[in-house]
Amino acid sequence: MNEVNEINEIDELRSAVEELTAKVRALEDQAEIAQLVARYGPAVDSGSGEAAAELWTRDGVFDVVGHFTMRGHEDISGMVQGSGHQHLIRNGAAHVLTVPHIQIDGDRATGRGYALNIRWDPEADRFRVARVSANTWRWARTADGWRVVERVNANLDGTAAHRELLAPTADSASASDSDPGPDSDPGSDSNPGPFPVPVPGSKEAK
Repeated sequence: MNEVNEINEIDELRSAVEELTAKVRALEDQAEIAQLVARYGPAVDSGSGEAAAELWTRDGVFDVVGHFTMRGHEDISGMVQGSGHQHLIRNGAAHVLTVPHIQIDGDRATGRGYALNIRWDPEADRFRVARVSANTWRWARTADGWRVVERVNANLDGTAAHRELLAPTADSASASDSDPGPDSDPGSDSNPGPFPVPVPGSKEAK
């Protein structure tokens, strides 16, 4: 009888360890993804194009809805190093991202949150919020850690489809079931609607 009890206790202990291990890994994943998002603002505001690009997978997508879509490290780095963005940061600007709500499903994750574009106004001697946008994210676990597969950024300018980007999802599994993975082209199906097109050549970080 004692032997049976010992076996049951070992099984219970093994189950508890497995459960704790899974919880710790989930917390570590949440923290790593949050830190990944937190690195974006300092990278683009310091003009560090390569550092910004490396937050994405090699063929990752950054879709600024209605403005432009960047695909891959070269596009993202080129935007940061381009004249439009360089002019912006030389005149005083900050890209502030909120901590996203993160849903993890194995080696994939999705999230949503806000991005603020804050600019220095020398005439008023103060900063002003120039843009507030809804953001959706898709991340993937890679050999180098978590990376962005896709970021969709859409101004909260009253457009209903842009607001809908922030709506809670039914569950994380439904979002990841159709995820094509970090080495495929996510395409532009996530573009939720129309948006004013800026003057050509004025590409800047959002």
